[in-house]
Amino acid sequence: MMEFDREEHGSETTDKNCENGIINTETHAPGTEEEYHKSSEDNEENQKTWSLERNWGFTLQELFGLALKFFKEMNGKAFNPTYEENLRLVALHKQITLGPYNPEACPEIGFFDWQGNDRRKEWLRLGSMAKEDAMEDFVKLLNSCCALFAPYVTSHKIEKEEQEKRQREEEERLRLEREEQERRRLEEEARRREEEEMRIKEEEQRRKEEAERLQIEQQKEQIMAVLNAQTAVQFQQYAEQQYPDNPDQQQLLIRQLQEQHYQQYIHQALHLQQMASQKQQEDSNALPAPVLNEAVPTCNPNNQSDSLENHEQQSDSKAFQLCVERKTGEVPIIAPSMWTRPQVKEFKEKVLHDEDSVITVGRGEVLTVRVPTHQNGSHLFWEFATDHFDIGFGLYFEWKDLTIPIDSKNEGESTTDANEATAQAEKEKLTEQGRRPLVNEVVPVSRRDSHEEVYAGSHQYPGEGVHLLKFDNSYSLWRPKVVYYRVYYTR
Repeated sequence: MMEFDREEHGSETTDKNCENGIINTETHAPGTEEEYHKSSEDNEENQKTWSLERNWGFTLQELFGLALKFFKEMNGKAFNPTYEENLRLVALHKQITLGPYNPEACPEIGFFDWQGNDRRKEWLRLGSMAKEDAMEDFVKLLNSCCALFAPYVTSHKIEKEEQEKRQREEEERLRLEREEQERRRLEEEARRREEEEMRIKEEEQRRKEEAERLQIEQQKEQIMAVLNAQTAVQFQQYAEQQYPDNPDQQQLLIRQLQEQHYQQYIHQALHLQQMASQKQQEDSNALPAPVLNEAVPTCNPNNQSDSLENHEQQSDSKAFQLCVERKTGEVPIIAPSMWTRPQVKEFKEKVLHDEDSVITVGRGEVLTVRVPTHQNGSHLFWEFATDHFDIGFGLYFEWKDLTIPIDSKNEGESTTDANEATAQAEKEKLTEQGRRPLVNEVVPVSRRDSHEEVYAGSHQYPGEGVHLLKFDNSYSLWRPKVVYYRVYYTR
């Protein structure tokens, strides 16, 4: 160890000479030309790849630093290299730190300093070896002469990996912290924007309310001006009677009377407006008391009051108007009113008491219910619902005194109509004359979701004749439909 330190002291002197420009790195040790070319080839080959970095996990510079530290600390303690190995290691160290041997820059060595001469010869033997090659040879030689060097490097490698891991974790922690801070900053900005937008909305709402309040106050002032002009004399006389010698009390009483008069006026105006609106709604929803149509077997006297109750519940139903088109030459038909209501179960329970109000339309059939107009009525009302499935429904009106020539295309058509026997004789008579009754379409046949809602409607009599309620199940080839229905008329 003392010898290496002495050489280090000699290297310091050489370093000072190098700073003064004495060392010439271009100079190479004397030797044969063959040895020089061989050394150059080895240097070029070694400079291409440095396998030590891949095997040891350190860069060549870091690995040489560990090897030099291990050599200084453990030489003579953990291992004892041979004299030749020690000379080689010292020469490699000088080659790395000072470069190739230069006799002009190096101090003279005494004749009897045989160890210094041996080191000088070993250094000279290295020739122009590159610094990286010298580092690699230093590490390999140290590893070959000391078995403890590899575990020493491995422990430092583990420590380095742990340090890098801690560094990565710290960087990740800092990154997450920066992301969290950025997220909080964005949330804070979003919150401030929301608060600003809310403040702007509140300000706009406040201005709007203020404008409405000012408008209401202006209207109030205008109304009070008119009312005060009408009652000024009466209120003045009343105030003078109450406070004959106190003008201030008179003005205060007049203002109180004017405010009370204004409040009474507003209350009365609102009350009259509500009464007018309620009367208009009652007029639009009011229906005359139903009268049983004895000519229609499907009407039930026990269901008349129920029909009024159901019709009063139409305020929450979906009502609409159907526009009926009219061709040239036909009699105009007034559009019916139709609506729905959700009380399907209650309607079925009420209708079940009357056997004639429950009919079954077979699969693929069309069933027609004929309801003649009544001399004491002016409107026809109908309601129907079904079990589980929908059904087609349409409304037609057959005129009593109006007929048209029989169309040959319709002579072969046949329908499954209820109560057809009562009018069969009249039809046969008209058929013999070559004419048939005029029938107008009031509501076209279309499928109704009558299993979900009660479908109801009313139609004003266009004249004397028969309303035809058609329940169409022709589109269903497998399921018959049970129909719960009621029909009645009103004046």
